[in-house]
Amino acid sequence: MIVVTGATGNVGRALVGMLVAAGEDVTAVARGIGGGDVPAGVRAVAADLGDPESLVPALEGAKALFLLVAGEDPVGILERAAAAGVARVVLLSSQGVGTRPGVYAHAARFEAAVAGSGLAFTVLRSGGMASNTLAWAGPVREHRTAAAPFAEVGLPFVDPDDVAAVAAAVLREDGHDGATYVLTGPTATTPRQRAAAIAEAIGEPVRFVEQTREEAYAQLGRFMPPAVVEGTLAILGEPTEEERRVGGDVERVLGRPAAAFGAWAARHAGAFR
Repeated sequence: MIVVTGATGNVGRALVGMLVAAGEDVTAVARGIGGGDVPAGVRAVAADLGDPESLVPALEGAKALFLLVAGEDPVGILERAAAAGVARVVLLSSQGVGTRPGVYAHAARFEAAVAGSGLAFTVLRSGGMASNTLAWAGPVREHRTAAAPFAEVGLPFVDPDDVAAVAAAVLREDGHDGATYVLTGPTATTPRQRAAAIAEAIGEPVRFVEQTREEAYAQLGRFMPPAVVEGTLAILGEPTEEERRVGGDVERVLGRPAAAFGAWAARHAGAFR
């Protein structure tokens, strides 16, 4: 049995579906999750990564764990996983651990805890996800406008379904122990280009508005701590060479190219109509 934390999120929900389709027994974990949130046959357990003890019922009988960076006690989570008999952990982390370790120290602590747990492990360092543009869904639906800073700075956003597919592969296959995979899309796209791809997906014009850095800071600061806002804006506005680079790990693991942003936009066009 495989335990998926964050099972109602953009990656976790897709991962649960992929594992079920592959014939795996799955326990889906999230705060407030219920049976209506998961496919038939999946066990749903409400638990909070901020409270490792709450995970104990979910971990019973598990052989593998998909873990998010959440909460403050990764060692406590991993100790309970080991005690339950979990043999393999796949951690969804951030590319920023490698490129901006000072900003992403929280995720780095999770990576260190996983590496020191004594369990077989794989770390997935995701770049920016295509689903981040769902922040535009309301403005695009309401007045066909998308706003973002740094209009011409390109980054290789990754499809969350590709992240989920890589996670499903490394949870089920041998040969990935100790690996760290950096997951990106197949090409860099700018905010302006992503807005154009959404316009094409919905068959309607979408006006792109370039925000100032200050406007973007104020918007992100509503739900991010200041240090994370600064790190996010640094990546979006002044990415390092590594952050701009298209990686090959999605194709390396899956045997196919990573999905383009336009394909993600076409699948999610309903959110913007």
